[in-house]
Amino acid sequence: MTAPIRRKYAEQVIYGVLFFCGALSILTTLGIVAVLMVETFEFFREVSIIDFLTDTQWTPLFADKHFGILSLVTGTVLTAGIAVLVALPIGLVSALYLSEYAGARIRTVVKPILEVLAGIPTVVYGYFALLFVTPLLQTVIPTLAGFNALSPGIVIGIMIIPMISSLSEDAMYAVPQSLREGAYALGSSKLQVAVKVVVPAALSGIAASVLLGVSRAIGETMILAIAAGQQPRLTLDPRVPIETMTAYIVQVSLGDTPTGTLEYRTIFAVGMMLFLSTLILNLISMWLRQRYQEREA
Repeated sequence: MTAPIRRKYAEQVIYGVLFFCGALSILTTLGIVAVLMVETFEFFREVSIIDFLTDTQWTPLFADKHFGILSLVTGTVLTAGIAVLVALPIGLVSALYLSEYAGARIRTVVKPILEVLAGIPTVVYGYFALLFVTPLLQTVIPTLAGFNALSPGIVIGIMIIPMISSLSEDAMYAVPQSLREGAYALGSSKLQVAVKVVVPAALSGIAASVLLGVSRAIGETMILAIAAGQQPRLTLDPRVPIETMTAYIVQVSLGDTPTGTLEYRTIFAVGMMLFLSTLILNLISMWLRQRYQEREA
């Protein structure tokens, strides 16, 4: 067999492996969506979708059953909001420093160190929030409960800093140098160029990174399951125990709830709500990134 024929067969094998991997990922996604849709449909055959979206109580495991997901959504939004308030300023400032102020040598050292935060297991983050951050905050806020929304929200914010920082830095670094030089030619300082030229030019990419960070915060599980508590309540007070959509899925998935029951199907209804929330955020993020890339092109 000649070399060109061997190369042709090798390329066909590689193409087949790549196609199989791509098809497998698509089929897996379709399978997940199909399971969610079937089980969610069975759930809504017994529970009114209006009650599901408007009831303020979530007690599917109690004798007096209520299926209002608003309390879980509120807990999820509260912790995600706290995380964004922590991660957004730190992530943007670090991205601005790496893009506009740090030299090449510093960037190659600092950026990997910053991204190490993304590699820490979330279980470690969870116990860090419960055993270190919460007692530390209780010295400042005596009314803070042992399980609360504030502590895991702060730790989730620390966890998503690398995502916001890295993607925002890439967007800022991609801003054409001609815009910076034009601003310098008009007498602008380095800070003015960074804040009034680079950031607005990279705004869509920054927005996309923030939305991806929010999506990651909404989908976080172990930190909230460990440190936030399991008390679904309709509140925006970060000092009290709450329960999020992901934490509830963990609670029911421990094996105490019989398979096929209405209580068991609640995890699929909650999972569908979580899936739709993150899907919408990811689609908006992809649209913003594509718009940014087209503008740069």
